[in-house]
Amino acid sequence: MENFSSKLLQAAVEEFSQLPGIGKKTALRLVLHLLRQDSGSVRRFSETMLQLRENVVYCKSCHNISDKPLCDICSSSRRDAGTICVVEDIRDVIAIENTGQYYGLYHVLGGIISPMDGIGPADLTIDALAERVAGSQELSEVILALSTTMEGDTTNFYLYKKLKAFDIKISVIARGIAIGDELEYADEVTLGRSILHRTAYDKASTG
Repeated sequence: MENFSSKLLQAAVEEFSQLPGIGKKTALRLVLHLLRQDSGSVRRFSETMLQLRENVVYCKSCHNISDKPLCDICSSSRRDAGTICVVEDIRDVIAIENTGQYYGLYHVLGGIISPMDGIGPADLTIDALAERVAGSQELSEVILALSTTMEGDTTNFYLYKKLKAFDIKISVIARGIAIGDELEYADEVTLGRSILHRTAYDKASTG
């Protein structure tokens, strides 16, 4: 156990080390960096984090993180309302947006079905997706853009079963991304191509 010269320093390091992927050494380095900044910079940092936690909301349509009840993507008249891309979380939205190859809307599930982790369909926004599909007059296609893991495939299958009764095309992104890779780590060219060369779910699952 580290011996800190200050209980305030120790408490700050403990807090930073709670963040994903941040060990005690990295936490100490971050805290010492903040100590070298002027008080105004540290205050802005803390206030930004506090505002993020207290004021951020989830889009009432797609469930993406937003500053407003309806996010900028859902409220934009330039987006194609005929297509919804289903993703796991906001990191996937960012990754796909960075490709510049997709101009439709999104639906953020908030995770994927994973019985080992105690995550079932009821824990995700699947029912909200079904309601969007049922209530849309413009929608023609739902793209399933989940990671190609066992959990991702399980979720794709569940969504297909849930949505196949609707008069829409259900497709999956092409398997240009290596098995097990997360969308956020795929390079933009590969991810962009996987969206452009998507295939119908029933053909992809039997091919």
